[in-house]
Amino acid sequence: MRQVNLGIIGGGTVGGGVFQAIQRNGALMASRLGVSLTVARVAVRDLKKSRTVKIPAGLLTTDWQSVVSDPAVNLVVELMGGTTIARQAVLAALKLGKPVVTANKALLSAHGEELFAAAQKHRTNLYYEASVAGGIPIIKVLREGLIGNRITRLFGIVNGTCNYILTRMKDEGADFADALAQAQRMGYAESPPDLDIDGHDAAHKTGILASLAHGFWVNPKQIYTEGIRNITRHDIEFAAKLGYSIRLLGCVKFAGGIRRKKSAIQVSVYPVLVPNSHVLANVNGVFNAILVRGDVVGDTLYYGQGAGQDATASAVLSDLADAALDLKCGTKNRVPPFVPHERDGAVLPMDDVVSRYYVRLTVEDRTGVFAKIADILAKAKIGISSIIQPEGHDGVTVPVILMIHDAPNAAIRKALAALAKLPVVKSAPVMIRVESFE
Repeated sequence: MRQVNLGIIGGGTVGGGVFQAIQRNGALMASRLGVSLTVARVAVRDLKKSRTVKIPAGLLTTDWQSVVSDPAVNLVVELMGGTTIARQAVLAALKLGKPVVTANKALLSAHGEELFAAAQKHRTNLYYEASVAGGIPIIKVLREGLIGNRITRLFGIVNGTCNYILTRMKDEGADFADALAQAQRMGYAESPPDLDIDGHDAAHKTGILASLAHGFWVNPKQIYTEGIRNITRHDIEFAAKLGYSIRLLGCVKFAGGIRRKKSAIQVSVYPVLVPNSHVLANVNGVFNAILVRGDVVGDTLYYGQGAGQDATASAVLSDLADAALDLKCGTKNRVPPFVPHERDGAVLPMDDVVSRYYVRLTVEDRTGVFAKIADILAKAKIGISSIIQPEGHDGVTVPVILMIHDAPNAAIRKALAALAKLPVVKSAPVMIRVESFE
């Protein structure tokens, strides 16, 4: 039986999980693949650090270069995180013609185009199933399962921390700060939690999916990103009364030609009001889900654990299986990691994106307020589908909820700035987009 020797860079949560999973199911994988996976060396930052998964001391080293360059190592597994040393390690392995498996979404978001080019130049492969949505095999779906489809829509709940917080806010009526603190106690949120709650982690993942789906590398700087930091318990409650749940969504939509470009797509991450009748409104807790619409297959949904040691390890094992089979069969590039096939692709500027909107205003409780609001929106050519003043808010100021028809982001942005200047509006307007999934 062919033996493939692994050099793992990173012995933390994910690295330890992969090592443990190989010990548990390595024999099962070997029986299925006809290839035996053996961990030859593991590079870590600190040899003395206590680890939940015990890795034999004889396998450990602090010198990642020696792992990558070791002639006995056939396959490099980058699980250290970060974008500096990780980039160096991946490039070094690829230049030696060694295939690489990575779970590093930040690395791919920042340097994916460079890394894929290096893999192609040196006739090897880069596998990255674990970089998006944990145990959900969404990369394989887009690379292989839906290869005969043009992807017209993709919506993803791809950050379990944010989904957990929003779920707790809805189910328990908790404030954002309390739900975040609970997420940190449960180990679902880091400290500081900015990468998650400000939407950057979801943007990394959404950019990777958008690039795969549309055939040109999406610059992460072009991804419009909002987090959930400003979502309040009141917005959760008002949305529920209107028949919606709030979810942080990565949105990738084909928008057609724009400015002489053949293929323009929206690539955005922001909170969204999702109809309670839609399946994504019922994805709760730390779970992830991705809805993909192809022009041939229609809508398909992928749901499961989006993070954590075991879910990520499962995705890494999937890549290890593919890489091992490629090595066994002498195939350098059976399925290319990324094929840039859309030369004229472009990301749609956010101001050109059209949406429906939920807008919450805090206004003085007196006559004539609605007329002033309606006048500003009418001048901006923005239509109001409904105005609601929730009951039970007697006082000097009251909330007013506006549901807005389709309008360009630029128009609603300017209108909200004008509304904020009205003397009767007592705090900054709150706007959340509404998705109908049409």
